[in-house]
Amino acid sequence: MYPDYPFLSHYLQLDGGRMHYIDEGSGPVIVMVHGNPTWSYYFRHLITLLRSKYRVIALDHIGCGLSEKPQKYSYCLAQHIENMEQLLTHLHIDRFSLVVHDWGGAIGIGCAVNHISSVDKIVVMNTAAFRSSRIPLRIRLCRLPLAGEVIVRMLNGFAWPAQFMAVKKKLAATVAKAYLAPYNNWQNRVAVYNFVRDIPLDAQHPSYATLVDIEKKLPLLRAHAVSLLIVWGGGDFCFNDHFFKEWRTRFPEAEYHYFPDGGHYILEDKREEIVPLLTSFFRV
Repeated sequence: MYPDYPFLSHYLQLDGGRMHYIDEGSGPVIVMVHGNPTWSYYFRHLITLLRSKYRVIALDHIGCGLSEKPQKYSYCLAQHIENMEQLLTHLHIDRFSLVVHDWGGAIGIGCAVNHISSVDKIVVMNTAAFRSSRIPLRIRLCRLPLAGEVIVRMLNGFAWPAQFMAVKKKLAATVAKAYLAPYNNWQNRVAVYNFVRDIPLDAQHPSYATLVDIEKKLPLLRAHAVSLLIVWGGGDFCFNDHFFKEWRTRFPEAEYHYFPDGGHYILEDKREEIVPLLTSFFRV
């Protein structure tokens, strides 16, 4: 059902829902944090690559992937960060590196800056962990009251278009099907919609203060000598060059690799080029 995803599933019971995660290999810990509307499937090739030398953990946020999808739940940035922290505590992880993508940037780095002495390295892929008022019109439409919920949950107008809008190379039909499988009906798209709603564009938004706190703590990464690798798809309609330049401005010392013909799902478009970069980055 899920090509190239032969991993054993694990679950952690949290307040409000059961979180699914992958836990493969042994050695230094690398935690992979996905965005919207993906799930841990996005990291399948990296898990296979790295598990021979590392312990690789890839979680599914509550409401996403193979995790439970409660209909009444606090689908907000602070809650997702707390869930990740609970998972790391449950697994007795006191030192880790990160690979983050899309919403995984704010969530994963939000967790990291709260436990900065535990963090070794971070790989940033087409994401943000700071404020921005930039948002594509097509995503802005999905945030509209009532109409947005109809677009995202009834018409599948967010997860379904992502299978071709987020890539520059066409996904294999079986891979596209695997991405969409957890989001196959109104109820199962509850988090997809709530992630869109949770984008904090102004100070009145409930998650704005959480994002501001993360942004203010970003200098801790440099202060604690956390190594940063920026891997970027230049053809991303959402996390575009504005965000890439912001990362470069904030962390000019970071190693970076920019792929002008890579889309938002950069691992799908440029996996062969990215694999040796990550292998080298984590080995050093």
